[in-house]
Amino acid sequence: MLEALMGNMPLLLLSVGLILMALEALSPGAHLIVIGVALAGAGLLGLLLPIPANLIVLAALTLGIGAIAAYIYNEFDFYGGKGTAQTSDSDSLAGTTGYVTETITNRSGEVKLNEGGFAPYYSARTTSGTIEEGEEIIVLDPGGGNVLTVESLGAIGEDEIDRALAEEAARSREQESATDADTQPERETERSS
Repeated sequence: MLEALMGNMPLLLLSVGLILMALEALSPGAHLIVIGVALAGAGLLGLLLPIPANLIVLAALTLGIGAIAAYIYNEFDFYGGKGTAQTSDSDSLAGTTGYVTETITNRSGEVKLNEGGFAPYYSARTTSGTIEEGEEIIVLDPGGGNVLTVESLGAIGEDEIDRALAEEAARSREQESATDADTQPERETERSS
């Protein structure tokens, strides 16, 4: 029986590799894809190439293909989020922005957060009125991560900084118009001369 298993080792490696890749598809992020690609690649090469398919050659092929697969997996970041922090707990969702995917009321609704982790869709509620589909929102209270309390970005009132900037802009416009009014009579006298 051991001889039959050794003779079919490339087929066994290919089968186990394909099973691991299928399991990775069912539960992404489990990192089974690297091992699955290594085993399937070694098994496929063992079946296709007329090399002596002994354990040492297959083991070396598995290690080599596994190293290449691990490099590609880490370098190209197929699951996204490379260089960005993933949410670690529900409190980190506070202040996160996103948009409404299903109209939000005080009893139902759904949002998609811009930086909401692997599954960015959350149930959401609002404390005031309704927020229509497509509007941008901000998370006010993560509520344990199950149901977020959100508010429309357009409905959030101005803060002190916004008011100060608006006042400064109004003063600048008034000064410019006063300066223009002062220089306009001088220009008229220059034209008439």
